[in-house]
Amino acid sequence: MEHNYPRFTLRISTTLHEKLQCTAEYNARSKNKEIEIAIKRYITDFERLHGEIKTKS
Repeated sequence: MEHNYPRFTLRISTTLHEKLQCTAEYNARSKNKEIEIAIKRYITDFERLHGEIKTKS
């Protein structure tokens, strides 16, 4: 199943990368899915404080 999701490069420290790997394994997720969930939580918190972010899509 192929998706046309936008892609970008993420540069993080080795320590943060290792910790991300640990949390992803603990939650039985890929690192990509772990990052996606963390971003969704961050945006939910942001919108709770500042209101909904309007997007083009």
